[in-house]
Amino acid sequence: MTIEVRIPTILRTYTDGKKAVDGEGATLAALIDNLEGNHPGLRERLLEGEDLRRFVNVYINDEDVRFIGGLEAELSDGDQVVVLPAVAGG
Repeated sequence: MTIEVRIPTILRTYTDGKKAVDGEGATLAALIDNLEGNHPGLRERLLEGEDLRRFVNVYINDEDVRFIGGLEAELSDGDQVVVLPAVAGG
């Protein structure tokens, strides 16, 4: 099962500059574990303890994971996961 993960510019230092990487996992948590194995340090930037960091938004096929199960949100082959850091400004 291959999942495309879109990586924001600020986290591309963990993916050798790649805008997108492939990962595997039946849930978002499993996908993040898989990504950590191939891109060390990425998990720490996405998670705080056992939850997503407050200022990191993750979408599965344009659906905010916070509304579809969080880290237990289910993934299917061909899904696209987008990681977006929240941006503040004024």
